[in-house]
Amino acid sequence: MLGRVSSLVTILIFAQTGILNSHHEAAHWSCDSNTDTHVQAHFNPGRITLDGQVDDWKDIDGSAFSVLPALDPDADKAYNGGKMTVKASHDGKDVFFMLQVDGDYTYSEGYSNKTASVAFMFQIGENASYHRMGGCEEEPDTCTSKSCKGHEVDLMHFSIGKAIPGRLYGGNLLDNSEGNGGDRFSHLVDLYCWNPHCRYLDGYGPSVNDTSAQNDWKGTWWHSSLTHSGFIKDDSPYSSSNQSGAYYFEFSRPLRTMDRLQQDAQFTIGKTSKMSVAFWYPMDGKPWHGSGHFSISCDWILLDILPDSSELTKVPQRSSWDAATAFSLLFSVVAFCISIFVGHRVSRTKNIPFTPMSNL
Repeated sequence: MLGRVSSLVTILIFAQTGILNSHHEAAHWSCDSNTDTHVQAHFNPGRITLDGQVDDWKDIDGSAFSVLPALDPDADKAYNGGKMTVKASHDGKDVFFMLQVDGDYTYSEGYSNKTASVAFMFQIGENASYHRMGGCEEEPDTCTSKSCKGHEVDLMHFSIGKAIPGRLYGGNLLDNSEGNGGDRFSHLVDLYCWNPHCRYLDGYGPSVNDTSAQNDWKGTWWHSSLTHSGFIKDDSPYSSSNQSGAYYFEFSRPLRTMDRLQQDAQFTIGKTSKMSVAFWYPMDGKPWHGSGHFSISCDWILLDILPDSSELTKVPQRSSWDAATAFSLLFSVVAFCISIFVGHRVSRTKNIPFTPMSNL
């Protein structure tokens, strides 16, 4: 009974955001991608604060991507707002991401598909393809962790329809205590899938639910037309509609998570992972649907988690005391040897008899 209720909750969550819509690709889907494109996460401890204000990212290099329809990646159909900039960083414990994309301000509280939305996708299984979100050939009634083994991908989806700009959403005590990747306060959710039709919140599955899962993500959003911080829900819609500017999204999650079910990608310093980013926007004021998203590439993008560069370039410095220490040690050894030699010589010297003065 509990499993049925959990599955129903998952379906309702997806249905509210249109994620369950079928992916109807172009008849002749093709991909002309640059598989050598990298997003680099440098070691920057104590640099990033998740608050929607992106001044702390200004000295961090990013990569700019054309944003093309995911199901028909034709350059002629690219998002007319321009390119998306993707930046990444890490502090040795957490990895951070910042997305920037131009777009007129639009916000409809409670209607996620009338506002901007973003998602990340990361490869988990070795056979997981970008195309068809893992590429498992099973249908929704037959896909399981066994039948789709090796096709796992990690997802994070953020719809801002219930999110106050500058406030933090994602993993929270209430949802994590129930062992799932949900977010009851907004819609920054942690998911996994094997293909577009077999998607679940972390902790949920087609047959068995696991209470050890949690939402490992945290994130926030902002728009350049917003004039001050400290918004509360009563301030909605926070700015006037159709103002030109840019959206900013900031996220973080641990490099390594407590996942034991192949539902989270695991990042390692010095290693490369595969990722992609999706973007939804109500074009011409029309609500978006789940499969109507844009993507930064039609194949995986490489994410490099780089080590501390100062450790790589550090040259061992010879201490100025090395020569003096060596000389002092040598002098001590020589002095010690001389003292032994002198003592030995003195001990072998013959005794001279004592002659009293009266005998002279």
